[in-house]
Amino acid sequence: MATKIKQSANLRQTYLKETVPALQKELGLNNALAVPRVEKVIINVGIGRFTKDEKMVNAIVEDLTKITGQRPVKTVARKAIAGFKIREGNIVGVKATLRGARMYEFLQRLLGVALPRVRDFRGISAEGFDGEGNYSLGLSEHIVFPEVSTDAVEHVFPLQITVVTTAKNVESGYKLLKSLGFPFKDESKK
Repeated sequence: MATKIKQSANLRQTYLKETVPALQKELGLNNALAVPRVEKVIINVGIGRFTKDEKMVNAIVEDLTKITGQRPVKTVARKAIAGFKIREGNIVGVKATLRGARMYEFLQRLLGVALPRVRDFRGISAEGFDGEGNYSLGLSEHIVFPEVSTDAVEHVFPLQITVVTTAKNVESGYKLLKSLGFPFKDESKK
């Protein structure tokens, strides 16, 4: 593994006690409230070829409920696209938005349990920033989370995880996530 993943009792306490003072000093901020923070985490699953299979959609919803700890929302197509055989109102995805305690608990499980269980894990790419300090990460298998029983899973589906921060640029977003324990593999990038 490229970097050591931070294991703490509570990721929020780590943020408040260690990350805020360190980032305030490093970024040259006078006020602790100006330090970037994680606002929310969005977990998204595209249904893809299972749009017409209600049983599979329900299985994806149940697995995402186990992973996030809350009921996800089914997203529907806003307009019809004939090339993809999608009609307006078809279910095209499932998403959950986490805030507060659930968000920190999910991030702690992602960093401490799920990412190390990824096959041939060598760290995550620093290329996932959007230019404003938000970070997107894709996992090819949802079964890396221990809440999902591999015996009961019919199909493995990918997840997209977006960490939305209050950072104004990529550099401060990178420093925030790095201080929280995100195992970036390319240190020279930022």
